[in-house]
Amino acid sequence: MPFWASGGLQSWLEGDLLEREDTLKSNEGLNPSDYLRVVECIYSDATARCSADVSDLRDLDTMRSRVKDQGLSFLTITLPQFCKDFERSLELGFIDSKLFQGFRKCRSIPSFLRGMISQIFNIETGRIIDDQDSFDSGDISNYIDAVRQICLAFKKFEIPCTPEREYKALQNFIEVERSFNDFQISAEDAVDFISVSSVLWDSCLRDIRVGELVPRHGPGQTSERIFGNSKFSWKYWHERLEPFFPLVDSAFPISIVESLDSAEELNSVTLLDRYHELPVRVCPVPKTLKGPRIIAIEPCCMQYAQQGIRDVLYDRIESNRFSTGHINFRDQSVNQRLALDSSKDGRLATIDLKDASDRVPRFLALSMFRSNPDLQGAIDACRSRYAVMPDGQIFGPLRKFASMGSALCFPIEAMYFYTICVVALLKENSLPVSSRNVFKVSRNVYVYGDDIIVPSTSAEIVLDYLAKYNCLVNTDKTFYRGNFRESCGVDAYRGSIVTPIYVNTPQPKNKQQASFCVSWVATANLFYKKGYLRTSHYLFTQVEKVLGVLPSVPETSPGLGRNFPWVPPKRKFNRNYQVLEERLWVPRPVYRTDRLEGYAAMQKCFLKLRDLKNLSVSRDVRHLERSAVYGGLALTLRWVPPTLGGSAS
Repeated sequence: MPFWASGGLQSWLEGDLLEREDTLKSNEGLNPSDYLRVVECIYSDATARCSADVSDLRDLDTMRSRVKDQGLSFLTITLPQFCKDFERSLELGFIDSKLFQGFRKCRSIPSFLRGMISQIFNIETGRIIDDQDSFDSGDISNYIDAVRQICLAFKKFEIPCTPEREYKALQNFIEVERSFNDFQISAEDAVDFISVSSVLWDSCLRDIRVGELVPRHGPGQTSERIFGNSKFSWKYWHERLEPFFPLVDSAFPISIVESLDSAEELNSVTLLDRYHELPVRVCPVPKTLKGPRIIAIEPCCMQYAQQGIRDVLYDRIESNRFSTGHINFRDQSVNQRLALDSSKDGRLATIDLKDASDRVPRFLALSMFRSNPDLQGAIDACRSRYAVMPDGQIFGPLRKFASMGSALCFPIEAMYFYTICVVALLKENSLPVSSRNVFKVSRNVYVYGDDIIVPSTSAEIVLDYLAKYNCLVNTDKTFYRGNFRESCGVDAYRGSIVTPIYVNTPQPKNKQQASFCVSWVATANLFYKKGYLRTSHYLFTQVEKVLGVLPSVPETSPGLGRNFPWVPPKRKFNRNYQVLEERLWVPRPVYRTDRLEGYAAMQKCFLKLRDLKNLSVSRDVRHLERSAVYGGLALTLRWVPPTLGGSAS
């Protein structure tokens, strides 16, 4: 019987509704005036840091009246859109008359934030001021940073958006999948892609042995809503996995077949054929109030197999001759540094894609693994074929490779985008496909997920080829003209970082909202480091209404506090350890009773033994009795030894 015909689908949908109701209840009573006060402090700090007198009470009046009329949407949607137009003007070198819709103009520039913007763009012509004798790059960057910080502070405010916006995002997910019906690629382009991918990937993937891969569970959710140790108590296993990841030896230790007591554990697992497999569960998660991020949560057995393949792909691709240092999965600093440097010399372009993972075709993604049919088969076997929407609609078979939520989405989309960029650069330079030529042009391509960096002079042909292979460029976040660049969380202008600090969570109202307290303390410390002292102080005072006065602590402390001289923490001498200790609010995970026994417990222990060489892996001696609640956090007032704590001075 299909999973969705057995009552399982109904429990999924009920779980989605309960999660949404809980989230909405936790966000009830958000007062826009609380967050308006934060932006007012940011405005005051931003204008104070500018060399010219750019403060204007009319800016504050505009923000107050618009928040009164529009509520939080002005801070979370309207101001970020204003900033998109501002960034586009930086790239174009002038303010287009079609930009800044919804804001009054003062001659050629918007009236809102006119004091700062007039230091960047000529108020009469709207063209960017590029007189190095009058303004140095650092001075202009200060004004740009000020505008962006004011406008983007609440861009990533993580609360659910309206049902209408969620519905629109879910419909877009469906439309992207349906667009594969119209996607066609010429035989010549398919040959080009396969030829280049063979040069790039054949040598590093050919000798991967599927039988030596080690599956493992990820930290996130599963489509069946199984958490913690319960993931090892298998209920379902897909038959498609058996040739590559057999139930016995992958999900259970092989010794289980020798035991007379194994029948109950093995019989509790239902093998599902390809027509009755569990679908991925599509759901929206908070991203911005303009729209949620749509993810597809994988079934437990599929996620388990994907993790084992992902780890090997990360290692091989990051050490591959053609991609080492150019495709990165664990280190964003390469792209960040290049974006910063290119904002000064304009040599490289930064490209961002929309719906990046949802637009990678399955047949082209799998073609990159032709040199290793076993690996290719394993990757396809742990790829989900159907999806269930929040309203119960099921569609498939899916023609995309995988949505965000698959452990293989990130490495394979990076390989796909990298291959396309190399194809484009070879075509631009009229170079035939050869190992030497592929290596030569790949030196100018850098990929981290869907953040792509290529030479600015080649940007337009790369954009054309990305579109040819079904990708959709995010023009709002793609820059190859002017001096503004953005990649992997670093925003830069003329060699100066202009990345804003984001307020991500609602204001904490009680100690039970531990994650909000931690987030606001971290944000307050970031604002202090940036020199936004009023903003930092205001954020701290709101948290201190809940937790009391927070003392000074170093950045390495596990406790909450101010990372600058303030109030020294309370101390005592611990006679047992002969050290001073400090009393601080310390975040800790929340655990649930989650006992694991039998061969499932043995399998978990075998997997943990493999991680012993990794000293960064946390070791919980009670891991077979309990598991941490995913995303759960609590605050405990306790004494912290100076090796972890200490005072800021």
